[in-house]
Amino acid sequence: MAINLNQAEFVRSAAKETDFPRDGLPQVVFAGRSNVGKSSVINRLLNRKNFARVGSAPGKTTHINYFLIDRQMYLVDLPGYGYAKVSKSEKERWGKLIEVWFADTSLMTVGIQIVDARHQPSADDRIMAEWFKSCEKPFAVVANKLDKLKKSEIQSNLFRIRETLELDDSIPVLPFSAEKGDGQRELLTLIFGH
Repeated sequence: MAINLNQAEFVRSAAKETDFPRDGLPQVVFAGRSNVGKSSVINRLLNRKNFARVGSAPGKTTHINYFLIDRQMYLVDLPGYGYAKVSKSEKERWGKLIEVWFADTSLMTVGIQIVDARHQPSADDRIMAEWFKSCEKPFAVVANKLDKLKKSEIQSNLFRIRETLELDDSIPVLPFSAEKGDGQRELLTLIFGH
């Protein structure tokens, strides 16, 4: 389907299950650790500087944010997981919200998990990958911060990500740099088919 990425608007922040849009439009979901550059990946994808808020402190996304693209689909930004400096009760609230979201398998069309290309995925990354796999919907892993690696490190790091997250060959692991734009075309093709 032809999508005009310039027609992108923030539509809502969901704090509870009744806030989730259920209008039948496709939902492309982004998840990642608090400091992995999730907002930067979304901004790069849409060629916008500050569309998805980029915070100096990890954990700025505290609800599930919905962006309507060309009135045809949603980009869904899940709260970052990991070590954001928030209270234990707030982390638990995020966890429950994400759990409820994943429990309804009718919501997600495509899942995008963002990991740091420089590091072995964390225990939280492994849990998130399992949630994506359990939905049995198309899913890809984006290895962001590629620009921080030497060329000689890329293949072994991508292999380590695939191995740690126990991904079979049907799940793409895309090298990506939100900073430089590497991998943007491949991710657009994966999500939008163009």
